[in-house]
Amino acid sequence: MRFVTGLLAGVLLLAGLTASHAVVRIADDRGGRIGTYVDKYQNLRTSGETVVIDGLCASACTIVLGAVPHDRICVTSRASLGFHAAWDPGAGGRPVTNVEATHMLYKMYPASIRHWIARHGGLKPRMIFLRGHQLTSMYKPCYMDAHASAGAR
Repeated sequence: MRFVTGLLAGVLLLAGLTASHAVVRIADDRGGRIGTYVDKYQNLRTSGETVVIDGLCASACTIVLGAVPHDRICVTSRASLGFHAAWDPGAGGRPVTNVEATHMLYKMYPASIRHWIARHGGLKPRMIFLRGHQLTSMYKPCYMDAHASAGAR
């Protein structure tokens, strides 16, 4: 009986460790509508999951930086963050900068990201990229094989 109780306690302990170490991998995410990402990342924030950025996270995808606590985000050597001004489709489908949405987006980012964006000309129609040493100086590197982690979201 003591053996069965010990075995059950061990299984429950391992199950708890697995749940607390759930991982969401972001790779090749070109973004989309800001509202969709705000909702998605609010759910991720409350889930307690760790975020592995393992490739491109651009446009609205970068909202993850402000939505998920800094200590639950890590980056691989392939991570690349792309930032640009928010836009709406204008005449003929051409992008027109949405100043209010761009300001809102900028305010969502942590101070270190806002400072980096400001040093690189601000949020403009043209994409700017944060990667490599500059990125790993702001976010911890992932010490896991990101391909073996949970599926991309």
